[in-house]
Amino acid sequence: MSPNEALIQRFYTAFRQLDYKTMQDCYADDAVFSDPAFGTLNAAEVKAMWEMLCKQAKDFSLIFSDVKPLDEEYATCNWIATYTFSKTGRRVINNITAHIRIKNGRITEHTDNFDLWKWSKQALGLPGLLFGWTPMIQNKIRTTARKNLEKFMALNKT
Repeated sequence: MSPNEALIQRFYTAFRQLDYKTMQDCYADDAVFSDPAFGTLNAAEVKAMWEMLCKQAKDFSLIFSDVKPLDEEYATCNWIATYTFSKTGRRVINNITAHIRIKNGRITEHTDNFDLWKWSKQALGLPGLLFGWTPMIQNKIRTTARKNLEKFMALNKT
């Protein structure tokens, strides 16, 4: 196993165990993260996001597979998070493809791709089914996610 594969294994094994401190340690100080729910985050924000998600996780399980180095810096993997969405109490199974860039043994770029409409149908129920594909609802999801992260960061300053 290459060092990059080992780092990805370490990251997702820690995530499965809700060990946000190990997850945070996998990121470079100048890392950038992006996904359909939170948008683009800097290193401090992504580290806080993982802490928030781990601390708030309910009925959480995670599997990951297909860790594939593409070259010396880039790799992909697939992961599936299953959890109860706290706002609605609805069960979510989110299938995600991660694209990761690694330099000097740390993640410098991390992009998670998933279908936000599919997520909204599960998390929000009928409103997500009917309107989750619209830019208005998807922007509301992003705005809410960012506000929750900002609130968490403000309450957890060290």
